[in-house]
Amino acid sequence: MSFYQDFNDKTATEVWSAAAREPYQTLQLTRLAPTLGAEVRGVDVSGEIPDAQFAEIQRALRENLVLAFRGQTLNSEQHKAFARRFGTLHRHVLAKSRAIAGGTDDPEILAWRTGAESRFTAGDAWHHDVSCDANPIWASFLHVTHLPAGGGGDTAFANMVLAYESLSEPYKALLDKLTAIHDGAEGWTAGYGSKPEPGKTFPANEHPVVARHPHSGRKFLFVNEAFTSHIVQLSRSESASVLAHLYRHIEKQLAFQVRVHWEPGTLLLWDNWATQHHAVWDYFPQARWGERVSVQLGFGPRA
Repeated sequence: MSFYQDFNDKTATEVWSAAAREPYQTLQLTRLAPTLGAEVRGVDVSGEIPDAQFAEIQRALRENLVLAFRGQTLNSEQHKAFARRFGTLHRHVLAKSRAIAGGTDDPEILAWRTGAESRFTAGDAWHHDVSCDANPIWASFLHVTHLPAGGGGDTAFANMVLAYESLSEPYKALLDKLTAIHDGAEGWTAGYGSKPEPGKTFPANEHPVVARHPHSGRKFLFVNEAFTSHIVQLSRSESASVLAHLYRHIEKQLAFQVRVHWEPGTLLLWDNWATQHHAVWDYFPQARWGERVSVQLGFGPRA
């Protein structure tokens, strides 16, 4: 059975979990859960990565969607250099305002700090990063540089390929024809109270509800509670009902979720299209902070 074989009469999770994966020659990889996530050792992302090893990292990301690189020591420039191997670095619209709290003025780094004085923590809801952009982030690289002394602060992920594949065929046929608006004001103004710079507005763009991944060819759900405002082709009440069902579907299906536990020296890489993630704020009043670098493919999700 190939990794991307059709599901046939088996359930989505059964086929994903059982799919054959070739062994890795240059990485030590341990799967974190049957349906997504892997821990990676045996690679130093701070330096030059040989082409053969980088190709295996790319394959590992396609197969597992979330990679936790352990035992890493890297500065901001090395963080960016590793991400740049995957594509064009993203510049976040809130990078300037976050820089005051995060301690960096680099527009290619989104920094954050959560502590006893914080009213919220970034990412405390299921979401794709910045799905409101015309070309939403494809991959994100998160380096937590300060962990809560008492533990906690996991990041949870959900597999959006399985979120789609586990739906009924008639429902998938409906969703395949729909598009939705993703609005930065939904996530940043309504969610965080952030405002755009004077004379500007946060981006809002229309994307397919179901997109096909350019790397795997697999379909995945692309709506999220943080940024998606409504489905274009449906009435307001119909849109609200469908989106509410999809959000609950993503939340409750623990079979295609994983929680990544942070430890010092971890760099977390994930496919931002094929997954959603949720920061777990269970460490108040202790502090947690770090930096995120992200990359784009040059185009947005396509039906």
